[in-house]
Amino acid sequence: MFKFKSNNKQNTEQTLNKKALTFGLMSVFLCGIGFSIINPVVPFLVQPYITNPQNQAIVVTLLTSIYAFCVFFAAPGLGALSDRYGRRPLLLICFLGSAIGYLVFGIGGALWILFVGRIIEGLTGGSISTIFAYFADITPIEQRTKYFGWVSAVAGAGAAIGPTIGGLLARFGYSVPMYFGATITLLNFIYGFFYMPESLDKTNRLKKITLVRLNPFTQLTNVLSIKTLKRLLISGFLLWIPNGSLQAIFSQFTLDTFSWGPTLIGLMFSIMGIQDIISQGFIMPKLLLKFSDVQIVILGMVSEITGYCFIATSALFSFYPLFIIGMFIFGFGDSIFGPSFNGMVSKSVDSSEQGRIQGGSQSIQSLARIIGPIIGGQIYVLFGHASPAFMGIILISVAISVLYKGIQINE
Repeated sequence: MFKFKSNNKQNTEQTLNKKALTFGLMSVFLCGIGFSIINPVVPFLVQPYITNPQNQAIVVTLLTSIYAFCVFFAAPGLGALSDRYGRRPLLLICFLGSAIGYLVFGIGGALWILFVGRIIEGLTGGSISTIFAYFADITPIEQRTKYFGWVSAVAGAGAAIGPTIGGLLARFGYSVPMYFGATITLLNFIYGFFYMPESLDKTNRLKKITLVRLNPFTQLTNVLSIKTLKRLLISGFLLWIPNGSLQAIFSQFTLDTFSWGPTLIGLMFSIMGIQDIISQGFIMPKLLLKFSDVQIVILGMVSEITGYCFIATSALFSFYPLFIIGMFIFGFGDSIFGPSFNGMVSKSVDSSEQGRIQGGSQSIQSLARIIGPIIGGQIYVLFGHASPAFMGIILISVAISVLYKGIQINE
């Protein structure tokens, strides 16, 4: 079984700072809305700048990929800087940068401006690793997986509301959801500026940061050198590649396969978000009473494979009910995989290393989300609409094998 480090006595005996918990959950909620509000309209924003319709799917996925590319390079640095200077200043900078990114993307005017908007948002999108480190600071280690579940549930609530708002606002113009996203992210920045408490005590901060530590590839090497984490992170990487592809291609897939518009796409995203809330708020606590983190992670992966099977079949027969069923099954797997995976990662190190380990984990996820959309967009055009789902079936099956061998090695 995977073994986790637990040598920080202060962290196991700490009491929750309710003010910090409230701010953290509110930040995750607003980030969920801001991130998901753009999902239903991206293909429609890209459409005016594309002369060949076949290239639209590739451009849509490249916009997702460039975002992940920027997160990949920014996340380790943001995590390390938060270990040195605290979570508060880094989160404020990230919130402000995200608001600017949404605004630029909404203004548009040319395809390259859309990419600039995603680059700006991506460079500050590594805040998710700092948010996880923030929660690791304020929660007792034995309850951390539970609170990571809360984070996922609250993010799911934001993600549930965002797409519906985006789809409805698109009636007034495809750029309007971007402006709304910029507004709520800016409000989050303002709220944080006045009310966010610092979560990392000065005694637990790094004394200095070397340039090597800011290198994302060095961070990857260091994180993967932790034996108890190596196979876990590799299996996560294999899962995130098709997940990144699905996320990037979702709107284009439903537009091409079922002729859905922004409102219907947004509604589907919202239904998935509601399911995430149910899974995190009601099902996940019951699973934690009966199963270990490792068992829940494997259950999530098997559920995702099953979901991909339904999605692939829906594409082959252009039958959207199968797609909806597949997304529900996939969404359940994804919702229980995330908090258990992050809990396993978090429990592997003490509080002074949370930013580094979460930043490294986020970088691996971002690397997969760079590769996934690129591969997904290409095979979508070359081999048909079902091909990204078939990729998910294959890669997650391999991921389960990698994780299972890791469990045997560490027993």
